[in-house]
Amino acid sequence: MEMQDINTHEKINQSLCGKPVELTPGHSIVELETTPDMEADGSGLVHGGFIFGLADYAAMIAINHPFVVLGASTVKFLKPIKSGAKVVAEANADTLEGKKRVVSVIVKLDDSPVFEGEFTCFVLDKHVLG
Repeated sequence: MEMQDINTHEKINQSLCGKPVELTPGHSIVELETTPDMEADGSGLVHGGFIFGLADYAAMIAINHPFVVLGASTVKFLKPIKSGAKVVAEANADTLEGKKRVVSVIVKLDDSPVFEGEFTCFVLDKHVLG
């Protein structure tokens, strides 16, 4: 697996958003080990925000620019995730139009899709807070 340097989201908590295992221009694979801290209720259901965070992080590092930000997303949650599962997000930059990047992301559990989304990202000239 190839791994280029990560140039964005350098302070992300990888225990909450996933650990990159592959990174090439326009493509990333990120794994997340879900934990009881991510549970939404007593059944062990992982809150969808953690799965979204994983997918968003995979999209951001697929673009891998210091000033990339999320502008919009369209997502589908396909199956629930139980705490203790390892999920894997794969992101591919599909469209590059000026500063706009469209990234498709699919999250899988044991090769079965559990989430899919399209993330519209923008590469800015400076930090969004700058």
